[in-house]
Amino acid sequence: MIRRCLPLLLILVGCRVRPPATPGDGGIPANDWSRQVIYLALVDRFTNGSTANDTLGLPNCLDPADPRKWHGGDFVGMRSRLPYLTELGVGALWVTPVYQQAGGPTGRCGYHGYWADFVEPDDGAVEPRLGTAAELGGLIDALHAAGMAFMLDIVVNHPGDQARIITQHPDWFHDPATCGQLGDPTIYCPYRPGISDFAQEKPVVASYLSAASAGWATRFPLDAIRMDTARLVPPSYFHDSWVPAVRAARPLFLVAEDFTDNIAEIATYLDAGFDSAFNFPLRSALINSVAFEQPLDAVANVLAAEQAMLGEVRARTLVNLIDNHDTKRFANEPGLGVPNDEIRRRLQLALALLFAAPGIPQLYAGDELGLFGGNDPDNRRDMPAWAWTAAGRMGSQPPDALPNAQDTFAFVQRLVSLRRTHSALAVGTYRELWRPNGSQATNVLSFWRVSGDEQLVFVANGGPAQTSVTVPLQALFSNGTTLDDLIGAGATGTVRVTNGALAITLPPKTAALYRPR
Repeated sequence: MIRRCLPLLLILVGCRVRPPATPGDGGIPANDWSRQVIYLALVDRFTNGSTANDTLGLPNCLDPADPRKWHGGDFVGMRSRLPYLTELGVGALWVTPVYQQAGGPTGRCGYHGYWADFVEPDDGAVEPRLGTAAELGGLIDALHAAGMAFMLDIVVNHPGDQARIITQHPDWFHDPATCGQLGDPTIYCPYRPGISDFAQEKPVVASYLSAASAGWATRFPLDAIRMDTARLVPPSYFHDSWVPAVRAARPLFLVAEDFTDNIAEIATYLDAGFDSAFNFPLRSALINSVAFEQPLDAVANVLAAEQAMLGEVRARTLVNLIDNHDTKRFANEPGLGVPNDEIRRRLQLALALLFAAPGIPQLYAGDELGLFGGNDPDNRRDMPAWAWTAAGRMGSQPPDALPNAQDTFAFVQRLVSLRRTHSALAVGTYRELWRPNGSQATNVLSFWRVSGDEQLVFVANGGPAQTSVTVPLQALFSNGTTLDDLIGAGATGTVRVTNGALAITLPPKTAALYRPR
Protein backbone atom coordinates (compact mmCIF):
# COMPACT_ATOMS: atom_id res chain seq x y z
CA MET A 1 0.00 0.00 0.00
CA ILE A 2 1.39 3.39 -0.98
CA ARG A 3 1.08 5.95 1.83
CA ARG A 4 2.96 8.82 0.26
CA CYS A 5 0.78 11.93 -0.13
CA LEU A 6 0.91 14.52 -2.88
CA PRO A 7 1.88 18.08 -2.03
CA LEU A 8 -1.03 19.90 -0.46
CA LEU A 9 -2.81 22.44 -2.61
CA LEU A 10 -3.21 25.57 -0.53
CA ILE A 11 -6.47 27.29 -1.32
CA LEU A 12 -6.47 30.71 0.28
CA VAL A 13 -10.15 31.20 1.05
CA GLY A 14 -10.81 34.75 2.16
CA CYS A 15 -7.35 35.07 3.68
CA ARG A 16 -6.55 38.59 4.84
CA VAL A 17 -2.93 39.53 5.45
CA ARG A 18 -2.70 42.66 7.59
CA PRO A 19 0.29 44.98 7.44
CA PRO A 20 2.63 44.85 10.44
CA ALA A 21 0.99 46.38 13.50
CA THR A 22 2.46 48.62 16.14
CA PRO A 23 4.16 46.44 18.76
CA GLY A 24 2.30 46.12 22.05
CA ASP A 25 3.85 47.08 25.35
CA GLY A 26 5.18 43.53 25.68
CA GLY A 27 7.19 43.95 22.48
CA ILE A 28 4.93 41.54 20.58
CA PRO A 29 3.51 42.64 17.21
CA ALA A 30 -0.21 42.89 17.92
CA ASN A 31 -1.35 40.93 14.86
CA ASP A 32 1.51 38.46 14.46
CA TRP A 33 1.68 36.09 17.38
CA SER A 34 2.91 33.15 15.33
CA ARG A 35 6.15 32.95 17.32
CA GLN A 36 4.38 32.91 20.67
CA VAL A 37 3.70 30.15 23.19
CA ILE A 38 0.69 31.00 25.37
CA TYR A 39 0.33 29.87 28.98
CA LEU A 40 -3.18 29.79 30.50
CA ALA A 41 -3.64 30.09 34.25
CA LEU A 42 -6.58 30.60 36.60
CA VAL A 43 -5.23 33.22 38.98
CA ASP A 44 -7.14 31.76 41.94
CA ARG A 45 -5.57 28.33 41.41
CA PHE A 46 -1.95 29.36 40.85
CA THR A 47 -0.37 30.85 43.98
CA ASN A 48 -1.67 32.68 47.07
CA GLY A 49 0.67 35.63 47.41
CA SER A 50 -1.36 37.71 49.86
CA THR A 51 -3.73 36.29 52.47
CA ALA A 52 -5.03 39.81 53.17
CA ASN A 53 -7.49 39.58 50.25
CA ASP A 54 -8.66 35.99 50.81
CA THR A 55 -11.98 36.88 52.44
CA LEU A 56 -12.85 40.01 50.47
CA GLY A 57 -15.75 40.06 48.01
CA LEU A 58 -18.83 37.87 48.38
CA PRO A 59 -19.11 36.08 51.74
CA ASN A 60 -18.80 32.34 52.30
CA CYS A 61 -16.75 31.80 49.17
CA LEU A 62 -13.29 30.90 50.53
CA ASP A 63 -12.73 27.17 50.95
CA PRO A 64 -9.54 25.62 49.53
CA ALA A 65 -11.09 22.18 50.00
CA ASP A 66 -14.12 22.99 47.83
CA PRO A 67 -13.41 22.80 44.08
CA ARG A 68 -16.20 25.31 43.37
CA LYS A 69 -15.03 28.05 45.75
CA TRP A 70 -12.08 30.44 45.99
CA HIS A 71 -8.70 29.03 47.01
CA GLY A 72 -6.72 32.24 47.52
CA GLY A 73 -4.58 32.71 44.40
CA ASP A 74 -4.00 36.33 43.43
CA PHE A 75 -2.02 38.78 41.28
CA VAL A 76 0.75 38.99 43.87
CA GLY A 77 1.15 35.22 43.81
CA MET A 78 1.09 35.11 40.02
CA ARG A 79 3.78 37.78 39.84
CA SER A 80 5.96 35.81 42.26
CA ARG A 81 5.91 32.86 39.82
CA LEU A 82 7.15 34.73 36.77
CA PRO A 83 10.59 33.11 37.18
CA TYR A 84 8.82 29.75 36.72
CA LEU A 85 7.26 30.91 33.47
CA THR A 86 10.60 32.32 32.35
CA GLU A 87 12.27 29.00 33.12
CA LEU A 88 9.67 27.19 31.05
CA GLY A 89 10.26 29.70 28.26
CA VAL A 90 6.70 30.71 27.39
CA GLY A 91 6.17 34.19 26.00
CA ALA A 92 2.58 35.10 26.86
CA LEU A 93 0.39 34.71 29.94
CA TRP A 94 -3.37 34.36 29.51
CA VAL A 95 -5.45 34.72 32.66
CA THR A 96 -9.17 34.12 33.10
CA PRO A 97 -11.38 37.21 33.69
CA VAL A 98 -10.58 39.53 36.56
CA TYR A 99 -13.96 41.28 36.78
CA GLN A 100 -15.55 41.71 40.19
CA GLN A 101 -17.73 38.63 40.54
CA ALA A 102 -21.46 38.37 41.14
CA GLY A 103 -23.18 35.46 42.82
CA GLY A 104 -23.57 32.33 40.73
CA PRO A 105 -25.82 29.29 41.13
CA THR A 106 -26.67 28.43 44.74
CA GLY A 107 -23.56 27.46 46.69
CA ARG A 108 -21.16 28.27 43.87
CA CYS A 109 -18.72 31.17 43.59
CA GLY A 110 -17.04 32.76 40.57
CA TYR A 111 -13.43 31.83 41.33
CA HIS A 112 -12.94 31.34 37.57
CA GLY A 113 -13.95 34.91 36.70
CA TYR A 114 -16.77 34.26 34.22
CA TRP A 115 -19.66 35.58 36.37
CA ALA A 116 -18.99 39.30 36.07
CA ASP A 117 -20.93 41.73 38.24
CA PHE A 118 -21.75 44.06 35.35
CA VAL A 119 -23.31 47.38 36.34
CA GLU A 120 -24.41 50.45 34.37
CA PRO A 121 -22.53 52.74 34.17
CA ASP A 122 -19.59 50.37 34.00
CA ASP A 123 -17.30 50.72 37.03
CA GLY A 124 -14.43 48.55 35.75
CA ALA A 125 -14.14 46.92 39.17
CA VAL A 126 -11.45 44.27 39.69
CA GLU A 127 -12.34 41.22 41.79
CA PRO A 128 -10.96 42.09 45.27
CA ARG A 129 -9.97 38.49 46.07
CA LEU A 130 -7.51 38.63 43.16
CA GLY A 131 -6.03 41.93 44.29
CA THR A 132 -6.19 45.60 43.40
CA ALA A 133 -6.08 47.35 40.04
CA ALA A 134 -2.57 48.52 40.98
CA GLU A 135 -1.49 44.93 41.63
CA LEU A 136 -2.91 43.83 38.27
CA GLY A 137 -1.02 46.67 36.61
CA GLY A 138 2.12 45.63 38.47
CA LEU A 139 1.76 42.06 37.20
CA ILE A 140 1.43 43.27 33.61
CA ASP A 141 4.39 45.61 33.97
CA ALA A 142 6.50 42.77 35.40
CA LEU A 143 5.52 40.53 32.49
CA HIS A 144 6.52 43.20 30.01
CA ALA A 145 9.81 43.79 31.80
CA ALA A 146 10.48 40.05 31.45
CA GLY A 147 9.74 40.24 27.71
CA MET A 148 6.38 38.52 28.00
CA ALA A 149 2.92 39.51 26.77
CA PHE A 150 -0.38 39.59 28.64
CA MET A 151 -3.71 38.23 27.42
CA LEU A 152 -6.89 39.05 29.35
CA ASP A 153 -10.09 37.00 29.18
CA ILE A 154 -13.22 39.04 28.40
CA VAL A 155 -16.94 38.09 28.54
CA VAL A 156 -19.77 39.72 26.57
CA ASN A 157 -22.23 36.83 26.29
CA HIS A 158 -23.56 36.92 29.85
CA PRO A 159 -23.16 38.44 33.32
CA GLY A 160 -23.09 36.55 36.58
CA ASP A 161 -26.40 35.08 37.69
CA GLN A 162 -26.91 37.81 40.31
CA ALA A 163 -25.20 40.74 38.57
CA ARG A 164 -26.54 44.20 39.31
CA ILE A 165 -27.22 44.96 35.65
CA ILE A 166 -29.94 42.29 35.48
CA THR A 167 -32.06 44.29 37.91
CA GLN A 168 -31.08 47.62 36.37
CA HIS A 169 -31.89 46.65 32.77
CA PRO A 170 -33.98 43.49 32.51
CA ASP A 171 -34.81 44.48 28.91
CA TRP A 172 -31.14 44.08 27.93
CA PHE A 173 -31.46 40.29 27.93
CA HIS A 174 -33.13 37.65 25.80
CA ASP A 175 -36.35 36.20 27.14
CA PRO A 176 -35.82 32.42 27.54
CA ALA A 177 -39.47 31.89 26.56
CA THR A 178 -39.18 33.61 23.17
CA CYS A 179 -35.46 33.68 22.34
CA GLY A 180 -35.74 30.77 19.91
CA GLN A 181 -37.88 32.93 17.64
CA LEU A 182 -34.97 35.29 17.04
CA GLY A 183 -32.75 32.75 15.31
CA ASP A 184 -30.14 30.17 16.27
CA PRO A 185 -30.84 29.27 19.94
CA THR A 186 -27.10 28.77 20.46
CA ILE A 187 -26.71 32.52 19.94
CA TYR A 188 -30.00 33.96 21.17
CA CYS A 189 -30.84 31.78 24.18
CA PRO A 190 -29.15 31.30 27.59
CA TYR A 191 -26.66 28.45 27.53
CA ARG A 192 -27.89 27.15 30.89
CA PRO A 193 -30.81 27.82 33.25
CA GLY A 194 -30.21 30.80 35.53
CA ILE A 195 -27.75 32.60 33.27
CA SER A 196 -28.87 35.81 31.52
CA ASP A 197 -28.05 36.20 27.83
CA PHE A 198 -27.16 39.71 26.62
CA ALA A 199 -29.13 40.97 23.60
CA GLN A 200 -26.21 42.36 21.58
CA GLU A 201 -28.55 43.11 18.64
CA LYS A 202 -29.85 46.07 20.67
CA PRO A 203 -27.63 49.11 19.99
CA VAL A 204 -27.60 50.23 23.64
CA VAL A 205 -26.44 46.79 24.78
CA ALA A 206 -23.79 46.54 22.07
CA SER A 207 -22.48 50.00 22.94
CA TYR A 208 -22.33 49.22 26.66
CA LEU A 209 -20.52 45.90 26.28
CA SER A 210 -18.02 47.18 23.72
CA ALA A 211 -17.20 50.25 25.81
CA ALA A 212 -16.73 48.08 28.90
CA SER A 213 -14.26 45.82 27.07
CA ALA A 214 -12.43 48.81 25.59
CA GLY A 215 -12.17 50.18 29.12
CA TRP A 216 -9.98 47.27 30.19
CA ALA A 217 -7.67 47.91 27.24
CA THR A 218 -7.57 51.60 28.11
CA ARG A 219 -6.83 51.19 31.82
CA PHE A 220 -4.29 48.39 31.41
CA PRO A 221 -1.55 47.81 28.79
CA LEU A 222 -3.03 44.60 27.39
CA ASP A 223 -1.40 42.81 24.48
CA ALA A 224 -4.26 40.45 23.66
CA ILE A 225 -7.84 39.52 24.51
CA ARG A 226 -9.37 36.08 24.60
CA MET A 227 -13.12 36.28 24.00
CA ASP A 228 -15.06 33.81 26.10
CA THR A 229 -18.03 31.93 24.53
CA ALA A 230 -17.66 33.74 21.20
CA ARG A 231 -19.81 31.17 19.39
CA LEU A 232 -22.76 32.11 21.65
CA VAL A 233 -22.68 35.72 20.37
CA PRO A 234 -23.72 37.04 16.91
CA PRO A 235 -20.62 37.41 14.69
CA SER A 236 -22.11 40.66 13.40
CA TYR A 237 -21.82 42.19 16.87
CA PHE A 238 -18.10 41.51 16.92
CA HIS A 239 -17.61 42.81 13.39
CA ASP A 240 -19.68 45.97 13.74
CA SER A 241 -19.16 46.96 17.38
CA TRP A 242 -16.76 45.07 19.61
CA VAL A 243 -13.70 44.64 17.37
CA PRO A 244 -13.64 48.30 16.24
CA ALA A 245 -14.07 49.47 19.85
CA VAL A 246 -11.21 47.49 21.36
CA ARG A 247 -8.91 48.12 18.42
CA ALA A 248 -9.51 51.84 18.82
CA ALA A 249 -8.32 51.55 22.42
CA ARG A 250 -5.14 49.60 21.73
CA PRO A 251 -3.55 47.37 19.04
CA LEU A 252 -4.45 43.89 20.26
CA PHE A 253 -4.27 40.26 19.25
CA LEU A 254 -7.86 38.96 19.43
CA VAL A 255 -8.67 35.27 19.96
CA ALA A 256 -12.18 33.81 19.79
CA GLU A 257 -13.27 30.83 21.82
CA ASP A 258 -15.35 28.97 19.24
CA PHE A 259 -15.74 25.60 20.96
CA THR A 260 -16.45 23.58 17.84
CA ASP A 261 -14.85 21.09 15.47
CA ASN A 262 -16.48 22.90 12.53
CA ILE A 263 -13.68 24.62 10.59
CA ALA A 264 -16.15 26.63 8.50
CA GLU A 265 -17.69 28.06 11.69
CA ILE A 266 -14.24 29.07 12.91
CA ALA A 267 -13.79 30.99 9.65
CA THR A 268 -16.96 32.95 10.47
CA TYR A 269 -15.35 34.43 13.57
CA LEU A 270 -12.12 35.17 11.75
CA ASP A 271 -14.22 37.01 9.17
CA ALA A 272 -15.83 38.93 12.04
CA GLY A 273 -12.44 40.47 12.84
CA PHE A 274 -10.68 38.10 15.22
CA ASP A 275 -7.03 37.39 14.51
CA SER A 276 -7.29 33.83 15.78
CA ALA A 277 -9.53 31.15 17.24
CA PHE A 278 -8.87 28.05 19.31
CA ASN A 279 -8.06 24.96 17.29
CA PHE A 280 -10.58 22.57 18.80
CA PRO A 281 -10.67 20.47 15.60
CA LEU A 282 -6.99 19.66 16.09
CA ARG A 283 -7.53 18.98 19.79
CA SER A 284 -10.26 16.46 18.99
CA ALA A 285 -7.99 14.78 16.46
CA LEU A 286 -5.16 14.54 19.01
CA ILE A 287 -7.49 13.00 21.59
CA ASN A 288 -8.82 10.46 19.10
CA SER A 289 -5.51 9.54 17.50
CA VAL A 290 -2.98 9.87 20.34
CA ALA A 291 -4.87 9.59 23.64
CA PHE A 292 -7.06 6.77 22.27
CA GLU A 293 -4.25 5.19 20.21
CA GLN A 294 -5.89 5.40 16.80
CA PRO A 295 -4.26 6.14 13.41
CA LEU A 296 -2.78 9.62 13.02
CA ASP A 297 -4.91 10.16 9.91
CA ALA A 298 -7.29 12.19 12.09
CA VAL A 299 -4.53 14.73 12.72
CA ALA A 300 -3.47 14.74 9.06
CA ASN A 301 -7.07 15.27 7.93
CA VAL A 302 -7.59 18.28 10.20
CA LEU A 303 -4.32 19.94 9.22
CA ALA A 304 -5.06 19.43 5.51
CA ALA A 305 -8.62 20.74 5.88
CA GLU A 306 -7.47 23.85 7.75
CA GLN A 307 -4.91 24.64 5.08
CA ALA A 308 -7.54 24.25 2.37
CA MET A 309 -10.47 25.99 4.10
CA LEU A 310 -8.70 28.75 6.02
CA GLY A 311 -5.58 29.32 3.96
CA GLU A 312 -1.96 29.05 5.05
CA VAL A 313 -1.80 32.34 6.97
CA ARG A 314 -4.99 31.87 8.94
CA ALA A 315 -4.22 28.22 9.72
CA ARG A 316 -0.94 29.11 11.36
CA THR A 317 -2.55 31.75 13.58
CA LEU A 318 -5.02 29.34 15.19
CA VAL A 319 -4.26 28.56 18.83
CA ASN A 320 -3.41 24.87 19.31
CA LEU A 321 -4.23 23.11 22.58
CA ILE A 322 -4.49 19.65 24.09
CA ASP A 323 -6.70 20.79 26.98
CA ASN A 324 -7.83 23.80 28.96
CA HIS A 325 -9.97 24.75 31.94
CA ASP A 326 -13.16 23.66 30.13
CA THR A 327 -11.98 20.18 29.13
CA LYS A 328 -10.70 17.04 30.77
CA ARG A 329 -6.92 17.00 31.20
CA PHE A 330 -5.14 15.15 28.39
CA ALA A 331 -3.48 12.89 30.99
CA ASN A 332 -6.96 11.69 31.99
CA GLU A 333 -8.12 10.94 28.46
CA PRO A 334 -6.53 7.48 27.98
CA GLY A 335 -8.62 6.22 30.91
CA LEU A 336 -8.18 3.87 33.83
CA GLY A 337 -5.88 0.92 33.39
CA VAL A 338 -3.36 2.66 31.13
CA PRO A 339 0.07 2.65 32.84
CA ASN A 340 1.54 6.03 33.77
CA ASP A 341 4.59 5.55 31.54
CA GLU A 342 2.29 4.93 28.57
CA ILE A 343 0.21 8.01 29.41
CA ARG A 344 3.42 10.07 29.51
CA ARG A 345 4.44 8.81 26.07
CA ARG A 346 1.04 9.75 24.65
CA LEU A 347 1.08 13.15 26.35
CA GLN A 348 4.53 13.97 25.03
CA LEU A 349 3.63 12.82 21.52
CA ALA A 350 0.51 14.99 21.52
CA LEU A 351 2.56 17.97 22.71
CA ALA A 352 5.18 17.40 20.02
CA LEU A 353 2.47 17.38 17.34
CA LEU A 354 0.93 20.48 18.90
CA PHE A 355 4.18 22.42 18.73
CA ALA A 356 5.24 21.25 15.27
CA ALA A 357 1.92 21.79 13.47
CA PRO A 358 0.85 25.16 12.07
CA GLY A 359 -0.71 27.22 14.84
CA ILE A 360 0.22 28.94 18.10
CA PRO A 361 0.80 26.49 20.97
CA GLN A 362 -1.15 27.03 24.17
CA LEU A 363 -0.32 25.29 27.44
CA TYR A 364 -2.77 25.06 30.31
CA ALA A 365 -1.06 25.43 33.69
CA GLY A 366 0.07 21.95 34.64
CA ASP A 367 0.34 20.49 31.12
CA GLU A 368 4.09 20.87 31.54
CA LEU A 369 3.86 18.68 34.66
CA GLY A 370 1.53 15.98 33.38
CA LEU A 371 -1.18 16.98 35.87
CA PHE A 372 -4.27 14.81 36.16
CA GLY A 373 -7.79 16.24 36.17
CA GLY A 374 -11.22 15.07 35.07
CA ASN A 375 -14.17 17.15 34.00
CA ASP A 376 -14.97 20.55 35.55
CA PRO A 377 -14.18 21.30 38.36
CA ASP A 378 -11.59 18.52 38.74
CA ASN A 379 -9.64 20.01 35.83
CA ARG A 380 -9.17 23.22 37.85
CA ARG A 381 -7.05 21.92 40.70
CA ASP A 382 -4.45 24.15 42.37
CA MET A 383 -0.94 24.10 41.02
CA PRO A 384 0.84 21.69 43.42
CA ALA A 385 3.32 23.07 45.93
CA TRP A 386 6.08 20.87 44.49
CA ALA A 387 5.75 22.35 40.98
CA TRP A 388 8.09 25.31 41.34
CA THR A 389 11.49 23.57 41.63
CA ALA A 390 13.23 20.80 39.73
CA ALA A 391 13.74 18.90 42.98
CA GLY A 392 10.04 19.10 43.75
CA ARG A 393 9.09 17.99 40.26
CA MET A 394 11.42 14.98 40.43
CA GLY A 395 9.73 13.84 43.63
CA SER A 396 6.15 14.26 42.42
CA GLN A 397 3.81 11.31 42.71
CA PRO A 398 0.24 10.45 41.72
CA PRO A 399 -2.58 11.30 42.25
CA ASP A 400 -1.51 14.86 41.36
CA ALA A 401 0.46 14.11 38.22
CA LEU A 402 2.43 11.57 36.27
CA PRO A 403 5.50 10.43 38.22
CA ASN A 404 8.71 12.43 37.69
CA ALA A 405 7.07 15.59 36.45
CA GLN A 406 10.54 17.00 35.79
CA ASP A 407 10.80 14.68 32.77
CA THR A 408 7.66 16.18 31.25
CA PHE A 409 8.69 19.71 32.24
CA ALA A 410 12.07 19.34 30.51
CA PHE A 411 10.40 17.90 27.40
CA VAL A 412 7.96 20.83 27.19
CA GLN A 413 10.79 23.26 27.88
CA ARG A 414 12.62 21.83 24.87
CA LEU A 415 9.54 22.10 22.65
CA VAL A 416 8.98 25.71 23.71
CA SER A 417 12.58 26.58 22.90
CA LEU A 418 12.37 24.92 19.47
CA ARG A 419 9.13 26.67 18.68
CA ARG A 420 10.37 30.11 19.61
CA THR A 421 13.76 29.83 17.86
CA HIS A 422 12.83 28.16 14.56
CA SER A 423 10.94 30.32 12.10
CA ALA A 424 9.91 27.28 10.05
CA LEU A 425 7.75 26.11 12.96
CA ALA A 426 6.33 29.56 13.67
CA VAL A 427 5.60 30.95 10.22
CA GLY A 428 6.58 28.16 7.86
CA THR A 429 4.67 26.59 5.00
CA TYR A 430 3.16 23.17 5.74
CA ARG A 431 3.28 20.15 3.45
CA GLU A 432 2.28 16.61 4.31
CA LEU A 433 4.87 13.95 3.43
CA TRP A 434 3.44 10.72 4.83
CA ARG A 435 0.34 9.49 6.62
CA PRO A 436 -0.73 6.07 7.89
CA ASN A 437 -3.79 5.72 5.65
CA GLY A 438 -5.42 3.64 8.35
CA SER A 439 -2.40 1.48 9.08
CA GLN A 440 -1.87 0.42 12.67
CA ALA A 441 1.42 -1.27 11.79
CA THR A 442 2.97 1.94 10.44
CA ASN A 443 1.04 4.63 12.27
CA VAL A 444 3.37 7.41 11.15
CA LEU A 445 2.67 11.02 10.22
CA SER A 446 5.34 13.19 8.66
CA PHE A 447 5.24 16.74 7.38
CA TRP A 448 7.59 19.44 6.15
CA ARG A 449 7.80 23.02 7.46
CA VAL A 450 9.77 25.69 5.63
CA SER A 451 10.41 29.41 6.07
CA GLY A 452 13.02 31.13 3.96
CA ASP A 453 16.20 29.04 4.03
CA GLU A 454 15.10 26.93 7.00
CA GLN A 455 13.56 23.53 6.30
CA LEU A 456 12.42 21.04 8.93
CA VAL A 457 10.97 17.53 8.68
CA PHE A 458 8.69 16.33 11.47
CA VAL A 459 8.00 12.61 11.95
CA ALA A 460 5.72 11.01 14.59
CA ASN A 461 5.12 7.35 15.40
CA GLY A 462 1.74 6.90 17.05
CA GLY A 463 1.96 3.14 17.18
CA PRO A 464 2.50 0.84 20.18
CA ALA A 465 5.81 -0.54 18.91
CA GLN A 466 9.09 0.64 17.43
CA THR A 467 8.63 1.43 13.75
CA SER A 468 10.97 1.91 10.82
CA VAL A 469 9.70 4.01 7.95
CA THR A 470 11.13 5.42 4.73
CA VAL A 471 9.65 8.87 4.18
CA PRO A 472 9.67 10.14 0.56
CA LEU A 473 10.81 13.77 0.50
CA GLN A 474 9.20 14.83 -2.80
CA ALA A 475 12.54 16.25 -4.05
CA LEU A 476 12.77 18.68 -1.13
CA PHE A 477 16.39 17.72 -0.32
CA SER A 478 19.30 16.52 -2.42
CA ASN A 479 20.61 12.99 -2.00
CA GLY A 480 23.40 12.89 0.55
CA THR A 481 21.93 15.69 2.71
CA THR A 482 22.44 14.93 6.41
CA LEU A 483 19.75 15.87 8.93
CA ASP A 484 19.84 15.82 12.75
CA ASP A 485 16.96 15.33 15.18
CA LEU A 486 16.30 18.36 17.40
CA ILE A 487 13.91 16.71 19.88
CA GLY A 488 16.14 13.85 21.04
CA ALA A 489 13.41 11.53 22.34
CA GLY A 490 14.91 8.31 21.01
CA ALA A 491 14.35 8.37 17.24
CA THR A 492 17.27 7.92 14.84
CA GLY A 493 19.49 10.87 15.72
CA THR A 494 21.14 11.48 12.34
CA VAL A 495 19.70 10.52 8.96
CA ARG A 496 20.88 10.94 5.38
CA VAL A 497 18.77 11.46 2.27
CA THR A 498 19.09 8.36 0.09
CA ASN A 499 17.14 7.87 -3.12
CA GLY A 500 15.07 10.92 -2.27
CA ALA A 501 13.89 9.58 1.09
CA LEU A 502 14.73 9.34 4.79
CA ALA A 503 14.96 5.99 6.57
CA ILE A 504 13.98 6.58 10.20
CA THR A 505 13.40 4.33 13.20
CA LEU A 506 11.19 5.66 15.99
CA PRO A 507 10.29 4.14 19.37
CA PRO A 508 6.56 3.89 20.14
CA LYS A 509 4.72 7.19 20.73
CA THR A 510 7.78 9.21 19.75
CA ALA A 511 8.38 12.24 17.54
CA ALA A 512 11.47 13.65 15.83
CA LEU A 513 12.21 16.97 14.15
CA TYR A 514 14.99 16.90 11.57
CA ARG A 515 17.03 19.84 10.37
CA PRO A 516 19.67 19.66 7.63
CA ARG A 517 23.23 20.46 8.65
